[in-house]
Amino acid sequence: MKLFKRFHFIRLSKVRSMPLVIGLSCFLSLGLSSQPVFADGHKSFEITILHTNDFHARFRPISKYDNNCSAENNAEGKCFGGSARLISAIEDARSRHKNTILLDGGDQFQGTLFYTMYKGKVAAEMMNKMQYDGMAVGNHEFDDGPVTLRAFMDTVNFPVLMANANVDLEPELKDKLQKSTIIVKDNRKIGLIGVVTEDVVDISSPGDNIIFTDAITAVQTEVDALTQQGVNIIILLSHSSYAIDKEIAANTTGVDVIVGGHDNTYLSNVSDRAKGPYPTVVNDTQIIQAYAYGKFLGELSVVFDDKGEVVSATGEPITIDKLISENSDVVARLDELEVPINELKEREVGSVSSELNGNRAVCRVQECDMGNMIADAMRHAVMDKGYTIALMNSGGIRASLDSGQVTLGEVMTILPFQNTLATFKVTGKQLLTAIENGVSEVEDVAGRFPQVSGMRFTFDATRPAGDRVTSIETQDEYGWSNLNLYGTYGMVSNNFIRGGGDGYKVFRSASDIYDFGPDLADVVAAYIDANPGYSGYTDGRINQE
Repeated sequence: MKLFKRFHFIRLSKVRSMPLVIGLSCFLSLGLSSQPVFADGHKSFEITILHTNDFHARFRPISKYDNNCSAENNAEGKCFGGSARLISAIEDARSRHKNTILLDGGDQFQGTLFYTMYKGKVAAEMMNKMQYDGMAVGNHEFDDGPVTLRAFMDTVNFPVLMANANVDLEPELKDKLQKSTIIVKDNRKIGLIGVVTEDVVDISSPGDNIIFTDAITAVQTEVDALTQQGVNIIILLSHSSYAIDKEIAANTTGVDVIVGGHDNTYLSNVSDRAKGPYPTVVNDTQIIQAYAYGKFLGELSVVFDDKGEVVSATGEPITIDKLISENSDVVARLDELEVPINELKEREVGSVSSELNGNRAVCRVQECDMGNMIADAMRHAVMDKGYTIALMNSGGIRASLDSGQVTLGEVMTILPFQNTLATFKVTGKQLLTAIENGVSEVEDVAGRFPQVSGMRFTFDATRPAGDRVTSIETQDEYGWSNLNLYGTYGMVSNNFIRGGGDGYKVFRSASDIYDFGPDLADVVAAYIDANPGYSGYTDGRINQE
């Protein structure tokens, strides 16, 4: 089995003896013992937490743009991730550590044609093969409602957890979805708790029967319950974002490690691209996250004393790249699963002459060329019917696009949610409210940020949310004009946004609503086909003061 180079960085909390801890860490790194003895005779307990998050059905290797990676590029070592490499990395890590636990921070669902065709079945199969020990519910686990989540939970061999919700009124999840659980590793109890982002109602489709609650309160309640059962090592699986994880750590007691997700945060001690150290320590809680899409496998070795206090935490995410061999059985199984979707996936729909940037770090804070193309495609499809303004939520843009021939599979990877085109009419005041919502969380890189066509606007992010938009102009056959708050405008968006998703609740009270247009991916594919050699561009339709 191939071994990987490791970078070890010690982060200490409640340190009893600095020389002892440093010596202990070196001792552990040699793999000589899993339970060293402290000077006072007490035994320590070491466990290595392996973790993933926001995998989004990337079972096959992906490119540097998080999109499809061709077999040729994969053979040349240009690809990352994929289940076949990930399982090899997991097996290697297990061979190097006596005690390991494999956890996921949520959002296994949605993102490729594998999910479009099989829903959660492939994720369940692959996670069972990798022998996960636990998973948080992510917001995308609700994209097809509680029924699909329940089918996934019935298939997997590990607990799926969500503490910050009451599911008693949801028959698919009542008595099935746990808030927390206890597992045992090397005769030591470990408590696992799960939480999901509190805005899941806005950004997914959990239905009307689930009541979501405050994450911090929910976590502390479960910690207290686990503590009463004699558990003094507690790991939180949090699909909430790096910022929220730090808030949870700062405002709770008893959580030792938070395995995060939701905002695709890369933490590292060696990369200048990292948003913070691995682990990030807040209130003696070790916070870890491993970006997304299977590009990394998090690996954190934690030493606890017999009271469950963290003595040391060392590690670094493993890059899942060409240095890791692909498991041939997994490759063969994915080949088999892919047969029914290959014809659809490989059909060429046109070409683009330049790369289009769909990176969330760009499209969720400013105008981006991918957003412009999608919004223009939506507007082009319905403009002859009098709908002249298009709005696309950047959270629905899930990948970038290389230049060259474009397949339907690539378009569906960029727009994986099977949203349909929705047309409706709003007043100018409603449109202003919508754009204010769109820029209200720009500092959080939220998915509600709007990409638009047929309009242009300026906003000031230093002003309070709800009062940030400083100008809006709309376009018709006569040119550009200032927004008329009392006028009526025909709009096109997707059915998710029109139904109030991503905070666009104002669109629920629109008029002349029709939510059942063609699939958004098909609309964009047709637009690419109608514009051979399309070249991406930005033209100042979104400006920030």
